[in-house]
Amino acid sequence: MPKKILILDDSEDVLDVMKEALEMEGYEVQGINFTDDICKAAISFNADMVILDYILFGINGGELCHMLKTTLETANIPVIMVSAYPRVLESLGNYGSDAFIAKPFNLSDITDTIKTCFLKAGNDVEHADCDF
Repeated sequence: MPKKILILDDSEDVLDVMKEALEMEGYEVQGINFTDDICKAAISFNADMVILDYILFGINGGELCHMLKTTLETANIPVIMVSAYPRVLESLGNYGSDAFIAKPFNLSDITDTIKTCFLKAGNDVEHADCDF
């Protein structure tokens, strides 16, 4: 069964590219550009991982990460933060995220980081196109 990845980014272009690339890697992906409740979104999708943009309309993605990491039902879900402003993130802390990727990024940066986070979390990284 493919791993499920929830992506929250306010850029439709970024969502489309990441969704397509990760689906080609065998993941099941849901992309959203807004949510009132990130924990509810992760739970309802049954997400194995969440990828969050740091700068979002009206809220800091770091705060959403903190919500995920401090909510019992979502605390063990790996979270990857992405941002075009890595220095801002470094100065404010990582909010408990499992990894950070600076924009612009190569798609291999995303796929490698996903695999690493799943391995660190002790999750089986197998998905549709993997042979390991």
